[in-house]
Amino acid sequence: MAKVAKLGKITVRDFFARFPDEDACLNHIMEVRYGLRHVCRACGVEGTFHKLAKRRAFSCAHCGDHVYPTAGTVFEDTRTALQMWFYAIFLFVTTRHGVSGKELERTLGVTYKTAWRMGQHIRVLMAKADGFEMLQGHVEADEAYVGGRRPGKRGRGAAGKTVVFGMKERGGRMVAEPVADAKQATLREAVLRTVEPGSTVSTDEWMSYGLLKGDGYIHGVVKHGAKEFVRDQDGVAHHTNTVESFWRLFKISVRSTHIHVSRKYMDRYLGEFTFRSNHRQMQNAMFDLLISAV
Repeated sequence: MAKVAKLGKITVRDFFARFPDEDACLNHIMEVRYGLRHVCRACGVEGTFHKLAKRRAFSCAHCGDHVYPTAGTVFEDTRTALQMWFYAIFLFVTTRHGVSGKELERTLGVTYKTAWRMGQHIRVLMAKADGFEMLQGHVEADEAYVGGRRPGKRGRGAAGKTVVFGMKERGGRMVAEPVADAKQATLREAVLRTVEPGSTVSTDEWMSYGLLKGDGYIHGVVKHGAKEFVRDQDGVAHHTNTVESFWRLFKISVRSTHIHVSRKYMDRYLGEFTFRSNHRQMQNAMFDLLISAV
């Protein structure tokens, strides 16, 4: 696979200068997935590949074998222009609060059904491109509740809410996922699957985190109920401020951009937000990272 180029921050004008038409988009997919010059799968000769007229294909200059760069991707059978797909991806990587289906519908001039499907495909790509690796060092963990509210009742007891669980390695990656509940067995399983044993884990006082020391973690607790937000323990500052900031942004974005996110698709929206959180220092190189993930 070709190396992903690291771009600086680009504007909408820069985007359309870089991808003015379908051929420019197809050339980019070919370059990111295979390279415009690579070893041909048919003849075994390293050579150049040239775009075929009126087809989403490239031909080996040595033997004429055809390569279809969109084959096996979300672009393969789409009737939506590649430029529209690229612009939708551009919007996803440059926003902070996410992109709704209605916004894509208005911006791209497509039907809402098409816009919704494109958005879901892009979110799946973001989760795929983010990959997975165990968190280690000092990790903050915190659960949150997203969604509906029963009148007069808030927080853990409110009806209609989706329980989500997040873990953030300080100076490293964020991982978030929907969980069935906030019980001890559920949260413990998520930590064991995601955080390297021996790591330091900071949580609030919720009783479900009580087994972490027995599982080999160095566990520090801040008591939010007692208005404690940072605890210094053996020279280590225990708090959950970073992961709580992620949840704050996510909830604001759901309310302001999406209005509502169903439990069924919550993992996709979490994948979108964790991708941007983990790669924001790459700026628009996130765009090429997503294209390489197709």
